Amino acid sequence: MSTKVEILENNMVKLTIEVDAERFEEGMKYSYNKSKAHLNIPGFRKGRVPRKMAEKYYGAEVFYEDAINFVIPDAYEAAVEEHNLDVVAQPEIDVEQVGNGQNLIFTAEVAVKPEVKLGQYKDIEVEKVAVEVTEEEIQAELEKVQQQNARIVAVEDRPVADNDQVVIDFEGFINGEPFEGGKGEDYPLTIGSGSFIDTFEQQLIGHEVNAEVEVNVTFPAEYHQEELAGQPALFKVLIKEIKQQELPELDDEFAKDVSEFDTLEEYKEDLRATLLKQKEHEAEHAKEDQVMEQIIANAEVDVPKPMIESQLDQMVQDFSQRLQYQGFPMEQYLQITGNNMVTLRENFREDAVKRIKSRLVLEEIAKQENLEVSDEEVMEEIKKMAEMYNMEVEKLTEGISEKEKGYMKEDLKTTKALKLVIESAKEVE
Repeated sequence: MSTKVEILENNMVKLTIEVDAERFEEGMKYSYNKSKAHLNIPGFRKGRVPRKMAEKYYGAEVFYEDAINFVIPDAYEAAVEEHNLDVVAQPEIDVEQVGNGQNLIFTAEVAVKPEVKLGQYKDIEVEKVAVEVTEEEIQAELEKVQQQNARIVAVEDRPVADNDQVVIDFEGFINGEPFEGGKGEDYPLTIGSGSFIDTFEQQLIGHEVNAEVEVNVTFPAEYHQEELAGQPALFKVLIKEIKQQELPELDDEFAKDVSEFDTLEEYKEDLRATLLKQKEHEAEHAKEDQVMEQIIANAEVDVPKPMIESQLDQMVQDFSQRLQYQGFPMEQYLQITGNNMVTLRENFREDAVKRIKSRLVLEEIAKQENLEVSDEEVMEEIKKMAEMYNMEVEKLTEGISEKEKGYMKEDLKTTKALKLVIESAKEVE
């Protein structure tokens, strides 16, 4: 096997790899053995067709795809190792020569880890974030808990008002004709929630139980159902129930019901402490963001496009899994939001580039500062993981390979680098 390396722009490398005909022949044998049970040639039983007869009948190229897939991965990995390339994305493979009895020649364009030129990363000046809890914030938190503990009671002596919960039947018409998905029965709707389009909810205000209301609205121009986008519609609505929230009094009894405290003042002090801790946490993150933004701006790093695309793949996959966990399939999310996968990826792009640059810069800082991570520190991290996943440390350790422990060491190095730059940062008023 022979390899040529060509350095391209934007941290891309092109490998031209030539694999000996003997090795490609091994791939051809593998391909034949894999597919011979499915070969069907008159005069031969399935699984008994000789390879030469199959090549004569179908053409030798019938075995090329599997043979190529058999040969390329090992050849590519060997070339990457030979030239000590730090690959950061999947390669783009292009076969240039293939034939029975010939050397296999293919190219692999691949992104490699970019060089990082650090600027200033110590003694970064950041704006100090004030940490205080106001009485208004405590009151807002109390009202939130008050809302969560409200009773829902039926209303019969007045018409619909803002913030009421109503139960309705409805049917929508466009040009006098009902349209698909425009009908519902016993539908719960909170007035002012913005759940329905245009001014639908507001037009119910002032009407009483059992009232039949005609609601005129216009669908948004960017509505996800194209046939409805921009169309005026009439909804015939029957108001079946009106309900309102009945809030509990904010007093000592309320505090006893919703907390472990006997008085409202004690509960408020606990809320103050909780809010303060939360704000301190938010201030730490704000400081971290300020520091990293400046360090990245001070550094020079050219991120290759495939590295960004790979990060986007991971972010979209993570987002899809979170939606799935909430019982919300990606297809439904895209339909409701009027997005598609292209726009979704673009929405993530800026954050993807920021994540990559943050990681690369912190790795370079760790290198410049000679930061190291011991086996004991890795073990401590494994113990934390075991506790998080409620697993035995020994069993978890057995399932972690040395390669994975190496990745953990690199992650811990970047954590140390981040801690170093945060501690050296100077807060200014």
